[in-house]
Amino acid sequence: MPGRQVVNTTIISLIPLATHSIVMTPPLSTTPSTDLQNSSAMPDEHPMSGSLFMVVAPSGAGKSTLVNALLAQEPAIKLSISYTTRPPRPSEQDGREYHFTTVEDFRARHKQGEFLEWAEVHTNYYGTSRLAIAEQRQSGTDVLLEIDWQGAQQVKKQFPNAVGIFILPPSIAALEDRLKKRGQDEPQVITRRILAAGGEIAHAPEFEYVIINQEFATALSELTAIVKATRCRFSQQAVRNASLFAQLGIHANLS
Repeated sequence: MPGRQVVNTTIISLIPLATHSIVMTPPLSTTPSTDLQNSSAMPDEHPMSGSLFMVVAPSGAGKSTLVNALLAQEPAIKLSISYTTRPPRPSEQDGREYHFTTVEDFRARHKQGEFLEWAEVHTNYYGTSRLAIAEQRQSGTDVLLEIDWQGAQQVKKQFPNAVGIFILPPSIAALEDRLKKRGQDEPQVITRRILAAGGEIAHAPEFEYVIINQEFATALSELTAIVKATRCRFSQQAVRNASLFAQLGIHANLS
């Protein structure tokens, strides 16, 4: 095989930890527009050289910390930007962490079928650009979605080969302790997150991989192993190395 390939991975962060006061927003219709129905009715079955990962966890399980550590040790990883209606935190900038937008703009984009998935989390909306994901994967870029279980279900319908990874805490007590030590949320917010964790964890069986984040180094090693193993799947290798496969007489039926 020719020299080692460099594979870029894009991380899309969708579900942050809200620290601002909650502003109630009008409900977003769960009935897609005609454009959105057309865009999501047929799952993506075309071979792509880039893999799609979905990392899901209850708040406080260490999902963002693990993803950031993966970013730090993988020099080719890039951070992609998603849309949200929540207010930016003091340290955040529009276009860097997220595209901060209004409810009206978000609803318009949703109606046009722009989002691969969207979800309402703690009264705020989050969405991922469907077109951007497809373009990145076609170009050989791996895409990692830091997402909630509802969004993961939507993504799986359009990208059946997406790899789901669920991060579990070692216990609910440990989860509560981490949320308190983080010092970002009011007590009532922490209580709400703990109550929601049970319902979120109940969806773990829907995912291909589960990582128990008890020892951080071990959890990071397992996350890295999943990413590397997925890159070696036959479908990805056949697209990335089409000429080599042809030379070796390997005929891949990827339609």
